[in-house]
Amino acid sequence: MALVLLSFTLGCSEFVVVGILSDIAGSLQVPVSQVGILVTAFALVYAVATPIITLLLGPCSHYRSLLLLTVVFIVGNLLSFLSESYLLLCVSRVLTGAVSGPIIAFALTFANRIAPREKKAFIISWVFSGFSIAAVFGVPIGAWISAAAGWRASFLVITVASAIVLFLLAAVLPRRSAAISCGIAEQLGLFKDRRIQLGVLLPLFGSGGIYVVYTYLQPILSTILAYPIHWVTTLLFLYGTTTILSNQLSGVLARKSGLHKMPAVYLLQTALMFTLPLFLNFRAAGTAVILILGITMYLLNSPIQMHFLAVAEQDYPQSVVLASSLNSIFFNFGISLGSLVGGLIVDHAGLGFVGFGGGGLSFTALLLVLTLNRFMTGRRRAALAK
Repeated sequence: MALVLLSFTLGCSEFVVVGILSDIAGSLQVPVSQVGILVTAFALVYAVATPIITLLLGPCSHYRSLLLLTVVFIVGNLLSFLSESYLLLCVSRVLTGAVSGPIIAFALTFANRIAPREKKAFIISWVFSGFSIAAVFGVPIGAWISAAAGWRASFLVITVASAIVLFLLAAVLPRRSAAISCGIAEQLGLFKDRRIQLGVLLPLFGSGGIYVVYTYLQPILSTILAYPIHWVTTLLFLYGTTTILSNQLSGVLARKSGLHKMPAVYLLQTALMFTLPLFLNFRAAGTAVILILGITMYLLNSPIQMHFLAVAEQDYPQSVVLASSLNSIFFNFGISLGSLVGGLIVDHAGLGFVGFGGGGLSFTALLLVLTLNRFMTGRRRAALAK
């Protein structure tokens, strides 16, 4: 519960700006586009800082590291609350983004360590679900708080909630560290493994494929499918609900078959993406396809997380925290890749053709997971032969 609440507060902090962009812009007297840079900067800092910080803190006490990072996270959100200028708000968001990735890496490390073997996938899927729940409920709640008491109040609520979570973490997490004293070079040895090299490409291209469409979901609903604004809001909420279901189904996949079912997922996703331009000519069919894509959005999370942790625990115990962060790191790089590809398609071909870009990236993910599964099967056969 403490770890799920932690991921929920992390998600609220990351996504809340989306719901209060206009309020911040009006208060600080800056263009909305300039406030939007805060979202991009947060994601980039998150992706770049996570491996650096996890490498530095990996050999240290996991308990103390997580508490320290959570304190910095609280300070970052408190600075956002106190910000009277755009520059200070930028600094606060960079600080918050820098520690958010390492926090979730340590949270997943604890989830893997303390959960019974038969419930590891279930617990990990719930930690991931904290972000989806934040996207569905945290953003509108943050917008409501902003409308009622000002945008700074949203960050104050997150700060208070984070302080409560810090108290829970300090009280319930095991204090004995499983960290192994080693250097950065030894931790980076993880990347020499073919299972890791192929594995990190899956969240990169998998999330990239879905974010080609997801980045432009609002204009697709309002412009191409021509839904009125109140229906767009309802459908975005419904889409968010499908992503919570996606994370829960991800845990089911991880418990039953790991990565073996993912080729079917990516085959379905690829087919839906390539046919999306056709389905968008019909409101009901286009809406149905979009919601099905939402269900596929996070199915990789738990299987790939379990894969990374299994490889690290078996052959690279000094790199467990780094392994815990890989999905988060490359998922964020995938978001950047997907939004870039989507932007190029919208500029040169039009909004209705974003599915082709998503289909190309999803098909690449399909080839990658087939290659990884084939490699893993060959490795197991070789081990049995010995």
